[in-house]
This record gives sequence, C-alpha cells and structure tokens, in this order.
Amino acid sequence: MSIKIEMLRCFAMVARHGNLSDAGEQLGRTPSAVSMMLKQLEGHLGEPLFETDRKSKLTALGAYVLEQAERELRQFDGTVQSIENYAKARHGRVRIASVPSVAATVLPQAILSYTKDFPNVQIELRDMDSPGVLRELTRETVDIGLATAGQFSGILHRQELVSDGFGVICPIGHPFASSQQPLAWDALEDQRLIANALSEQIAAPQSQALHRDALLNVHNMTSILAMVGAGLGITLLPEMTARLAESSGLAFVPLADPAARRRIDLLRKAEAPASPAARELEKRIISTVAELAFETPTPREEA
Repeated sequence: MSIKIEMLRCFAMVARHGNLSDAGEQLGRTPSAVSMMLKQLEGHLGEPLFETDRKSKLTALGAYVLEQAERELRQFDGTVQSIENYAKARHGRVRIASVPSVAATVLPQAILSYTKDFPNVQIELRDMDSPGVLRELTRETVDIGLATAGQFSGILHRQELVSDGFGVICPIGHPFASSQQPLAWDALEDQRLIANALSEQIAAPQSQALHRDALLNVHNMTSILAMVGAGLGITLLPEMTARLAESSGLAFVPLADPAARRRIDLLRKAEAPASPAARELEKRIISTVAELAFETPTPREEA
C-alpha cells in the first residue's frame, strides 16, 4: 500500500485537533473512518504516530510526519488551486501578435474589458506586419495572432474576424480630401503613389499598374504616413489603418472598388489548443469588433 495524500490530510487534521471527532467533522468523515485511515498509515509505516489512543500527543515519528505532511499538503493544495485558477482563466499569460491597425483600434477596448474580469492574467502584446505575425505563430512564441493570413499554407486555426475596405490616404489639403464620393481607379492615374506592403495585396489591374510605376515603396507605417504628410504622394491603406492616419492630420477617402478589401483573421496553431485564458481573450476580441461596428463576416473557422 502506498501513502495517499488523503492519509496525510487525515493525520494532520487529527494532530491539529487532538481527537477523532473534531477531525472527522472537518474532513466530512465519521470518527471510525478517520481511525481506520490512521491505522492504515501507521500500518504502512510500522510504528505508531500518537503515544496514546487519545491522539493528544505525537510520537517522534508522528512529529516528523506532521511536519512533512503539512508541507506536502500546502504544496498540493496550492497546485490544485493554481490548476483550477488556470482552468477558469484567472491566472496565466496570453501572448498576442497583431497588425498595428487592430492593435490600435480593437485591442485596447478588448483588453480593458478582459482585465476587469481577469486582472491576474499577464498579457504580452507585439505589433508587427502580417508575415511577422504568421512567423511568430509557427514558432509558437505567441498564442493569438491577428493578421491577414492570405494563402499561408501553415497549419493554423483561422477564423475571419473583420474585413475593411481600402481607401486613399492624402493630406487634408489635397483635392481628394474634399471628395464626397468614393474614388474610382482612373482618378488615381496621375497621382504619385507611395506603395506599401498592404496596398500591394490589392488584385485590381489598375492597382497593380499603379504599383509598378511607384517610385517610392515604404514598409513602416509611421514612415508611410510621414511621407504622405510631407507631400511626397498618396498611399492606399485599409480603413482601420486609416484611423491611425487621422491623428497625423491626413484624410481617408474610400475607393469605389468593392473588391479592394483586406481580411483580418484571428489565428492560432491548430494542433496547440488555446489555454482557457487565451480562449476568453479571443471572445473579448470578437465581441469588441462587433461593438465597434466594423464589418464582420459570418463566423467561419478554418484549419
């Protein structure tokens, strides 16, 4: 017979109370059941734990076993509590990698809502472009990714989160800024385009032609907006990203092409089930997108 944790708990309770009745009441067991468990423990050890049947005084072995039992019970109870807290998403750590537009528009509200209910969960957020998000997911250095997955062939759990249309980013003094209508592609033919990694994804032939002729290609969002603000040209960005441009004194004018859209996916490794804490944060992100009235797709998941 091996020593079980309940044997140690039973013995420690009797040692604390000095009698079987009070210990049994605390344990939810009858005094006879407590006595039987003590006898099993003493039989396994081969020596008595109490000097008399009154259970009021420990033997030398009993004192040593009590010291070790209490230490083990503290460790065991703490471990159980930690597991239960983790299962209920009260503790743990969630690592997120997100494209900057979602990090700036969706995540502040989602994380604020989440931390009110789960204040002890640590959240680590990194903002980067979509290829960077996909790279971190495949390396398993993040738990949640928010990015454009495109035709990425990795094994990912993928749920379409939001879709937003592209538009022209230009200085507020530019003629386009006062347009009351979405802009057609032919209106952009004589404009200097500042190409970027997002705008290069637009499949329209007119867009591809503009990008072939572009003399300036910028990858950092801060630099893109600075170049537009300096009058070096216009650029094309999705609407959510354009909200960042508004604080830079720039205007966003939608494109008339309904196909010029970007899809943002909520991503994680398919073969690595999300922790309870991560699942709860995913729910807050999805609900925040709905609250912010972005154009959301019919829920659909892919692997």
